[in-house]
Amino acid sequence: TWNISRWRMDHQVSQRGYKMIVGLIPARAGSKGIPKKNIKLLGGYPLIAYSIIASKLASKIDRTIVSTDSEEFAEIARSYGAEVPFLRPKEISQDSSDSIEYVQHVMDWFQTQEKIQPEYLVLLCPPTPLRDPVLVDKAIDKILHNSKATSLRSARETQESPYKLFTIKNDFYVGMFPDDPRPEYYNLPRQVFPPAYHPNGYVDIIKTETVKTTTGLFGSNMLSFIMPDVGEIDRQQDFEFVEFILSRSKNPIYEYLVNNFTKQD
Repeated sequence: TWNISRWRMDHQVSQRGYKMIVGLIPARAGSKGIPKKNIKLLGGYPLIAYSIIASKLASKIDRTIVSTDSEEFAEIARSYGAEVPFLRPKEISQDSSDSIEYVQHVMDWFQTQEKIQPEYLVLLCPPTPLRDPVLVDKAIDKILHNSKATSLRSARETQESPYKLFTIKNDFYVGMFPDDPRPEYYNLPRQVFPPAYHPNGYVDIIKTETVKTTTGLFGSNMLSFIMPDVGEIDRQQDFEFVEFILSRSKNPIYEYLVNNFTKQD
């Protein structure tokens, strides 16, 4: 296995001019809001399957690896074609665990087991299932052609500006930007504020050099990749909404699953 991986890496460096791009799918088992959310069925297929197939259909991704702390999740991931060469340690799979911990764990595994280091990790989180592999490839292309970027993050424009939001102090509403000199700035029209964007988990790309040389995950130059609302799943009703979307419009990942895998009940 090591020799094959070594050959792949050497080949990719010589042909592409850059090192391996790995699709990384984080899927811990301890979801509290929806138990075992990452393998809950969506349209007859485990949620994690959508991210795996998106990674495998993206032409610019070389390998698809799932990081999970569950052997049950690992078996399901392998059945849809992902590599699961390790189980993530429980101590970095808690509710309070930082994402950088599982990323560093994957990087350490590559260095120790295969003596190589991918140049890019493409994070495809299961709660955002309705992807198009063409857009994933576009995101990869964008960061490959921007030498200043330390990472790329997909996001959607928020409907409400953070300038119009409040926090509470001593039972009274307080604006989120107390240093803003404008009186009651939060009552100004929405149009006077700059657009704000919320990360949506569709595709986040990490340059491993950023993780090795800084204390963060995304670095100081996060490249933007703006998209519309893509159906993020956090609650049970979100599953129902996304299934409704699947019933009304075509999605390449779902079509691939239907054509290549048997639905589950």
